[in-house]
Amino acid sequence: MVKTKNNIWLLITGGTGFIGHHVVKGILKNTAWKIVVLDNINHYSAKLKRITDTQIWEKEKHRVKFIWHDLKSEIKEDKAKDMGKVDYIWHLAGSSDVERSIKNPLGDVMNNVVGTCNLLNFAGTLKGLKKMIYFSTDEVFGPAPEGINYKEWDRYKSNNPYAATKAGAEELCLAFHNTYKLPVFITHTMNVFGERQHPEKFIPATIKKVLKGEKVIIHADKTKTKPGSRMWIHARNVCSALLFLTEKGKAGDKYNIVGEKEVDNMELAQIISSIVGKPLDYEMVDFHSSRPGHDLRYSLDGTKMQKMGWKIPKTFKDSLEKTIKWYLKNKKWLEDDGKKEEKT
Repeated sequence: MVKTKNNIWLLITGGTGFIGHHVVKGILKNTAWKIVVLDNINHYSAKLKRITDTQIWEKEKHRVKFIWHDLKSEIKEDKAKDMGKVDYIWHLAGSSDVERSIKNPLGDVMNNVVGTCNLLNFAGTLKGLKKMIYFSTDEVFGPAPEGINYKEWDRYKSNNPYAATKAGAEELCLAFHNTYKLPVFITHTMNVFGERQHPEKFIPATIKKVLKGEKVIIHADKTKTKPGSRMWIHARNVCSALLFLTEKGKAGDKYNIVGEKEVDNMELAQIISSIVGKPLDYEMVDFHSSRPGHDLRYSLDGTKMQKMGWKIPKTFKDSLEKTIKWYLKNKKWLEDDGKKEEKT
C-alpha cells in the first residue's frame, strides 16, 4: 500500500544510529517515500557508514537528504528551509545509554528532553504535518516483576536518569498534543537487535567473545542463578511497526512495539554459542544489585497492536539466526571503536 505514495517526505532524527539506519533501509525498501535524515553524527553510536554499507544504498540514495543539526539547539528558519516539505516525523534521536546517564544526567536531559522540545516546536510550524512519532522505551516503567507485562498507560517508575528523561520527553509530547493539537503519539519498545549494532551491546559482544573463547558475563539476581530477561525484537520489525502506526496510530495515544518471545540472557548466550559453533564459557554475576539504576527484567504487553492488526514480519528465531550469521560474515562490525555503550 505505501509503495504508491511517492510524494511523501519523512523526517527521521537519529538516522545514522543503529535503529535509525535500519529504519532508513526499511523505508527505502518498502516505500517510495523520500527521507530527510536529521542528525548531528557525533553521538557515540552514530555512524554514517551504517547507511552507506547497506546494499540498497547505491540504488536508492537519491531519495535521501542528510542535514546536520544538533537538536540541543532550536531548528531555525534556514535549517527548516533546507529540509523542505515534511509529511511525517519519526523522532529516534537521543541518548540511550543507562551508564552514561548515571554519570552525566544533564547530558540526557539536554539530548532527550531539550532536544525533543526543540523538535516539537519545529513540528508545530509545519502546516502539512500529518503525524509525528516519538520513539520511547520500556525503561520508563521500571523493572517488571515476574508475570507483569506493562500496558501503554500503566504508571511510570523510572529507575535511572535515562528512563526519566524519556518519560519527561513523552510528557512534553502529550502536552504539545493537548495544548497545540500537534499530531504526535508515542511508542515504547524493548531490546532491539540486528546488524551493525554497537560492538559493546550484548549480542555482538557475545558473538565476539564466543569466537575468541572468552568468558561471557551473564547478569543475574542476588543468588546468581536467575539471569535477567528481555523481550527482544529485530530493528527491521520495529520499522514495520512504525510504518503500520504511521497509517493506523492516533495522535495523543501510546503503543507498545513488542517482540513475540521473552528470552533470558543465559538462553540467548547459549543460542549464540550454538550458531557460532563454539562452546560457551560464562559466569553469572549479581550486576544489578551492585549497580543501582540497572534493571533485571523488562516486559511490555503487545496486545494493543496485535488487536489493531500488526503482525511481526520475522520471528525472533529467524531474525536472531540471520543476525548472528551476518556478523560471522562481517566481523569488522564486531571491532571495538573505543566508544563504550551500555551492556544488556
